This record gives sequence, C-alpha cells and structure tokens, in this order.
Amino acid sequence: MPELPEVQGLVDFLRSRIVDLPVASVELGSFSVLKTYDPAPQALGGLTVTDVTRHGKFVDIDADGIHLVFHLSRAGWLRWSDKLPQTVLRPGKSPIALRCRFADDSGFDLTEAGTQKRLAVYLVTDPQQVPGIASLGPDPLEISRDDFAALLAGRRTQITSGRRTAEGAGSGARTRNESARQIKGLLRDQSVLAGVGNAYSDEVLHAAKLSPYAVAGSLDEEQVTRLYDAMRDILTEAIAAASGKPAKDLKDAKRAGMRVHGRTGEACPVCGDVIREVSFADRSMQYCATCQTGGKPLADRRMSRLLK
Repeated sequence: MPELPEVQGLVDFLRSRIVDLPVASVELGSFSVLKTYDPAPQALGGLTVTDVTRHGKFVDIDADGIHLVFHLSRAGWLRWSDKLPQTVLRPGKSPIALRCRFADDSGFDLTEAGTQKRLAVYLVTDPQQVPGIASLGPDPLEISRDDFAALLAGRRTQITSGRRTAEGAGSGARTRNESARQIKGLLRDQSVLAGVGNAYSDEVLHAAKLSPYAVAGSLDEEQVTRLYDAMRDILTEAIAAASGKPAKDLKDAKRAGMRVHGRTGEACPVCGDVIREVSFADRSMQYCATCQTGGKPLADRRMSRLLK
C-alpha cells in the first residue's frame, strides 16, 4: 500500500506534469470505484488543473475548484503515460478503473490488482466532503513534539490551519482509550496520524527501538522523543528517496529503503540479529528482537501475549 512518502512522490510527479493543463476527459473502467455522483466525471472536461496536493494517503487534483480525489488503498496504483491510447475504456474489460486524459494526450490510468476492490475515487467541490479526509488526524511531519506526546497520552489535539485547539469533551473516552492502545496500531490509525501505514510503522518503531506491542500511554519522555524523532527522520528520508522519481519507480524505491519491513529472515542492519515476523489475517509486521524487545521474540498477535 502506498504510504505518505510514495503518495507525496506521486503528488510531486503529477504536479510537475499536469498543473496548467486542461482536462480532456475522465473515463470509468469500473463504476464501483467512483464513490460520489455529483459532480459527474464529465464535469472535469475543459477545466484546468491548478494544483495537486496530498491529504494523508489521498491524492487531490484541483481543476478549477472541482477536486478529483483518490485513495489507492492496498492494491491500487497510478500508471502515467506521455501519450495515452485513443481506445475508449470498456467497463469490466481491464484492470483500469479510471483514465484521466489531458489536452496534450498525456494522462494516467488508475489500476487495481487482486480481488479486493478498495481503490476509491471522489469528485467533490471541497476535499473535506470526502469522509476519509474529514476524519484524518494531523500530518506526522507537521505535528509538534508536545502535541505528539499529548496524543500518545490520550490528550488529543487538533491542528487546523496551523492553529492548535483542544478537542471537545465528547472525544474524551476515545482519547483515553488511545493511551491504552499498542503503539503499532496507533501509528497506523489514520484518524490519529495521517499517512503512516504498516510498512513505515515497522520502520519507525525499529529506529526508535520500541516494541510494536508497547502501550502508547506507558512511554516515558525519552521514549516519546525517540519515537517522534524516528518518525520524522524515517518519513523525511523516504520522501527524499521518492523525490523526482517517475510514478513507475516509486514502489521499488520504497522496497529498497526498508530496513526491517518485508525483510523477514534477513540480518538486522543495526545489530545483525535475524529479522522476525508476526503474521495477521491480512498483513504481517517485521521487527528485530534484539533492538526492540529485549531479545524476546513476540508471540503471534492472535495469541495476544509476549513469549517469556
């Protein structure tokens, strides 16, 4: 799944190519991918792209005030072409879910592999009309260390237009529960932090030398600082690695930069111990026992306990 660095790479790539270009057409290869019905895709025809931005893992293409927003989910991707074929998409006949063509015949296809169709596209006049964007937590590269510490402790704050405001009383039960959550799950929760997923949470926790099962509210000040610095460093490095790369190369850049995620059985680059894995129903996580859990291998998460 593309996470914050790859999505930012896609945004930078698209911004360099399509800003100031008129949209020629938007074609649907899968009707189910479109999650809104007003405005219709045809409304983009003739409008000019004014900006491309990111909201967590969402890409937002602004064309004269109408926003084409998409979330690639687990198996979706963007395939760019300097000259798209002239054939018209036939719904259900290819892995292409949506094609966006620009006035110079360049454009992109949104594709999705596998049987779990989670790729989502929205056409809205305000990105906040997308439920997934409206519920996003702060960007991990914009949140302060103090706000991050408060979030872990269950005192969630909101960052809105650069202004820090406390959440209403109705959120209290939810934030108290967050302080009792395991840090791995909290980092992946898009309503807590926008953009970190399974892969980069593994990388951040390894760099911070913390167990994925550590309870968020139990971290001391030094551990919170370590985690905060690791999160910013890992994401900043990954964004730099993605910068300037064409869309087709971003997945490989992500894999190449992983120190522990996806490297089960290999040697930890820090201590040389073997990288271990915990498997779940639909995903897995990787970690180093020596660096992160005091040398104790973690039990399968389904057993909900640490081997002793």
